[in-house]
Amino acid sequence: MTTEATLPSTSASPTARQVWTRARGIALAVVVLLAAAVVIAVVRSDTRHGELDPRSVDPYGSRAVAELLADRGVSTRVVTTLDEARAAAGPRTTLLVAVPDLLTPRQQSTLHSTIAESGGRTVLIAPGSSSVEKLAPGVTADPATSFDSTLAPDCTLPAAQRAGSADTGGIRYTTTHLDADKCYPSERLATLLRIPQTSAGGDTVVLGAPDILFNNRLDKQGNASLALQLLGSRPHLVWYLPSLSDTSATGDGGEKGFLDLLPSGWLWGTLQLFIAACLAALWRARRLGPLVPEKLPVAIRASETVEGRARLYRKANARDRAAAALRSTTRTRLAPLVGVPVTQAHAPETLLPALSAHPRGDGQTLHSLLFGPPPSDDAALIALADQLDALEREVRRP
Repeated sequence: MTTEATLPSTSASPTARQVWTRARGIALAVVVLLAAAVVIAVVRSDTRHGELDPRSVDPYGSRAVAELLADRGVSTRVVTTLDEARAAAGPRTTLLVAVPDLLTPRQQSTLHSTIAESGGRTVLIAPGSSSVEKLAPGVTADPATSFDSTLAPDCTLPAAQRAGSADTGGIRYTTTHLDADKCYPSERLATLLRIPQTSAGGDTVVLGAPDILFNNRLDKQGNASLALQLLGSRPHLVWYLPSLSDTSATGDGGEKGFLDLLPSGWLWGTLQLFIAACLAALWRARRLGPLVPEKLPVAIRASETVEGRARLYRKANARDRAAAALRSTTRTRLAPLVGVPVTQAHAPETLLPALSAHPRGDGQTLHSLLFGPPPSDDAALIALADQLDALEREVRRP
């Protein structure tokens, strides 16, 4: 066995250029996704800023309807907490709940009690299944939304008849209240309900879409007329915009945790990214199960195989395995030369006495050389290889 002192200046580790060549496609895709996310966020923040806010003049704000109500003597007050909304509700007040789905079940139950006792009008804007059943018991939201945004009233409610067609198409509702007004039907399901409250004298209006309140839709169809009649029946309008800072959103009135403040879309998006990452890992992973030997398409020189394995050992700092491989191979070749079966070449009590009979045999030195501890550094590993070569040459010498 011979060991060269110097090796060619090659490395199994990829260079920076190779890493960039392999990863630039993924990096470009990540950059494009991030840029698209930023653009979408900017566009959505511009177009939906101040949605259903009577102080906002943006396309999806509701400043225009508030101004028209003010011209008719109806005052508009914006509240952002449940306590403010409950305190302001009364017989001479219309309470508009802008986004009922943002309310927690506890808030919805509390607000329903207030609605039942107020004696005024309550307008719920596009409540979903869970919120409408708590805020307006006996009303159920249909899972399928309306395909048409502009619908005809087709009911006897005076406000709807005077307004005519309006953009109420959205969530559709069914109700068990026999005295309810069912207006603007889409496929036989109403998108506007008015439910009288016989006990307190007020009523509840469930509207399937917020379009009639938007600044950019107020002048379309009969939207303005319908909005003014629904919101202007009392001299005072309380516009309730649910807020995440409302302490009543938690059961004990304390602060919400970070996960509670995240919209549900972010949580679902994170779950989807996690699943995608797992699928990508499975796609890129090695096949499962034991290794299957395959014939190489070309013949590889033994020196290249030895050099490749040596570089792997060096990269992993596996001097112990390299030394064990050198010693094992040397013992296997020495055993037949001194009359020891190959099956017992790795037994010190059998191999060492046979080698000690050799002129250069020294029991203690041979044990340290053939069965000793692993070398502490690369220099000691090279010295071990040289000593094993020298021992094998000496034993082979006639």
